[in-house]
Amino acid sequence: MDITLDKKDDQLSAILTVNLKEADYAPAVDAKLKDYSKKAQIKGFRPGKVPATLVRKMYGKGILADEINALLGKAVDGYIKENNLKILGEPLPVPTDVNFDTEKEFSFPFELGLLPDFELPADQSITVDRHKVELDEATLQETYEQIERQFGESTNPEVSEEGDSLYGKLKKGDEEGEGRPVLLPIKKVKNGADKFVGVKPEDSITFDLKETFDGDSAALASVTGLSKDEAGAVEGEYVLHIEKINRTVAAELDQELFDKVFGKDIVTSKEEFDAKVRETVQQNYDREADNLINRTIIDKMVENTTVQIPTEFFKKWLVRANEGKLTAEQVEEHYEDYEKELKWSVIRNKVVEEQGLKVSNEEIVDRTMQKILGQFNMEMTPELEESVRGFADNFLRQDNGKNYVQEYEAILAEKVVENLRGKVVVNDNPITAEDFRNQNAG
Repeated sequence: MDITLDKKDDQLSAILTVNLKEADYAPAVDAKLKDYSKKAQIKGFRPGKVPATLVRKMYGKGILADEINALLGKAVDGYIKENNLKILGEPLPVPTDVNFDTEKEFSFPFELGLLPDFELPADQSITVDRHKVELDEATLQETYEQIERQFGESTNPEVSEEGDSLYGKLKKGDEEGEGRPVLLPIKKVKNGADKFVGVKPEDSITFDLKETFDGDSAALASVTGLSKDEAGAVEGEYVLHIEKINRTVAAELDQELFDKVFGKDIVTSKEEFDAKVRETVQQNYDREADNLINRTIIDKMVENTTVQIPTEFFKKWLVRANEGKLTAEQVEEHYEDYEKELKWSVIRNKVVEEQGLKVSNEEIVDRTMQKILGQFNMEMTPELEESVRGFADNFLRQDNGKNYVQEYEAILAEKVVENLRGKVVVNDNPITAEDFRNQNAG
């Protein structure tokens, strides 16, 4: 067997050709034909007595094609590994005319996309900003209101009062159709709140949407479901057709509520409850800030790392790999996103290789167990450990181990970003929780 590699001038793609002679595949084909002869059941012949010439005539071409395909797969994979070629995706077979009836020697070309080596940015050469979120009283008050709504008693009165929320359909005054469903808390109205008090289901209210919320695009986005940019551009009168009035009687700050929110006897006093609420909210914002800086680090690494991509091959491979799901036109439309994702993938793989990053089975199981406990708002105890581990093992085996692979990839990705985080300059910028929400709203 002869294998050649012809790199194109750009060194980013190549044609790998596998040249087969009869001696390369004949022994395997002959062995398979003999096996077929022993097992074939053909009318007029006793089992095991079918002539080899008849078996070859009936099955020879199919067996030859199967054996050559298997031989090609091993040959191509072996060549790539032996020569340490870094390729993009998989080799793409180049269409060729093959006649298995008359030819004895064959040439099969494959197109490869090559990924040349590259260097990561020097340590401390990239600077990123991290939001250090500071809780403000408005955010804490909003959290308590959410708790009161979630655990309080809900009713649907006939007439609205201050503090109620109006559910209905909102549309621009001259717009056709019903409009979009919205939930409008009256207490969020900054101008003309009296318009929304004393109304009933089936009433309609006409008002200047922008003026009602004093031009606050974050509040407008929250109420209407529009993006922050869309909400900031609203003008003119809107109509809210009321379908239902929602009223919540706040839950009492007692042990029953403490247990519902944080679990049995986790907190046992108002002071402990306040401290736990503050701690939990702070942790949530810290986690959001960490997620944001992780995405920023990924973006900065992609922007500041020169990775040569075999563009034409990549586009062709995307279409082939997603046959029936992705067209060449769709690839062109979203190519920048695909290229960014590819660049991050090769950067991540380089970090894993250079830093020797690994994920152990125990890490995967422990992470899954913590997720299960989190779903039920529980903490690990010796009594729970065995049953939770059993749930985790069962979850990780589902879908032929797909969940296991997903957890592995998630942990590895976190380790990569954490490693890179130690190689960039991180500046902490204090910001209130309200400003953080507004800045990162839709």
